[in-house]
Amino acid sequence: MFTEAQMLRYARHIVLPEIGGAGQARLLASSVLLIGAGGLGSPLLLYLAAAGVGRLGIADPDTVELANLHRQIAHPTGSIGRRKTDSARAAAEALNPEVVVELHPVRVTADNARALVEGYDLVADGSDNFATRACVQTACLAARRPLVSAAVQGFEGQLATFKAHLGPPHPCYRCLFPEPPRAGLIPSCAQGGILGPAAGVVGSLQAVEVVKELLGLEPSLSGRLLLYDALEARLQAIRLERRPGCPECGQ
Repeated sequence: MFTEAQMLRYARHIVLPEIGGAGQARLLASSVLLIGAGGLGSPLLLYLAAAGVGRLGIADPDTVELANLHRQIAHPTGSIGRRKTDSARAAAEALNPEVVVELHPVRVTADNARALVEGYDLVADGSDNFATRACVQTACLAARRPLVSAAVQGFEGQLATFKAHLGPPHPCYRCLFPEPPRAGLIPSCAQGGILGPAAGVVGSLQAVEVVKELLGLEPSLSGRLLLYDALEARLQAIRLERRPGCPECGQ
């Protein structure tokens, strides 16, 4: 049963035939771990909180800096110097005080990823380095948790869902990137720059895919890589195959 306030808050979801009351109740009972509370994690967090995802975990070891603010919209100027997890929780709770927000102000590594991942139904990765993405992928595969992974740089972004624990034909992250990129090949945001609204677009698309996975809505993005080009105003989906020789999920 929904309270009167919940009926009003989620009315536009409930009238959607793909969601309805049962779907909204499922969102309220769901949990998502967000890796990163930055340019991707900010819109993702706000939309998931607004959607009524009942429990949200935020893993991020950093503090808010002035250079973050053009893209990390969960953090106001007054949060400069605060932990991103604290600032992000304040933003989520201001939007929807019913959502439970759990903080993990740590860097996700191979040592702690599995324990973090197992506490949630789904993982949404918006981290900015291959090492973190790789260990999150390994933990999700071992814990049999779906992973919605996104990245953005400059004017371009990419998004994919990984459910390799379900077996073929679902690929994993390492099917796409079997080896880490050569050092210096991919510049950081500080080095290469990033368009703030482009991060907002990709983070919002990531929120859509997270909600779809929580509700079991098809088609899933698993097996496809969605590419976004802000300059060309273009979205393109390309097929992503499961690789037989993948170091992570191959046999």
